Amino acid sequence: MSLVLRNLQRAVPIRRAPLRRRVEMLREILGVQKFDLGIICVDNERVRRINRIYREKDAPTDVLAFPFHEPAFPDDYNLGDIFLGVEYIFQQCREHEDYYDVLTVTATHGLCHLLGFAHSTEAEWQKMHQKEQQVLEELGRRVGARLQPLSGGPSAGQGDTGTPRGWEAAPPFGA
Repeated sequence: MSLVLRNLQRAVPIRRAPLRRRVEMLREILGVQKFDLGIICVDNERVRRINRIYREKDAPTDVLAFPFHEPAFPDDYNLGDIFLGVEYIFQQCREHEDYYDVLTVTATHGLCHLLGFAHSTEAEWQKMHQKEQQVLEELGRRVGARLQPLSGGPSAGQGDTGTPRGWEAAPPFGA
């Protein structure tokens, strides 16, 4: 099915083709190629607004994932939407980091949220971190990069926000 990649910001130049190639590989690795997926690149102001509305946190962040759980039709395969705070991600990049690698890692994290993974507890975080590591190792082999999952443990004021309140996470895909 389709991958829609939209760039709704102008704060940071984005080349969509490299990001699209990597997200398509991620979908293949995760076995979700038949699902529609939206990736929306936004600036700090827009991601802050979305974060405030859905999570009651008035701050920009790196990723927000909105899973799609109720198909309108039996053959409706829509995984959901991932909002990448590309300006925030760019500002958080360290000097030696490749921006597209960090975007890829962040998109992977968002995909895991769409598949039902969470990190509210240490046990949840361990499962999610393990899944991200497995996926990123495979992707790294394919693209010749060393990709590491987002750092940190259970959500406690970190940059990553996960699934917004009101968008309950489903059980992990395939569980």
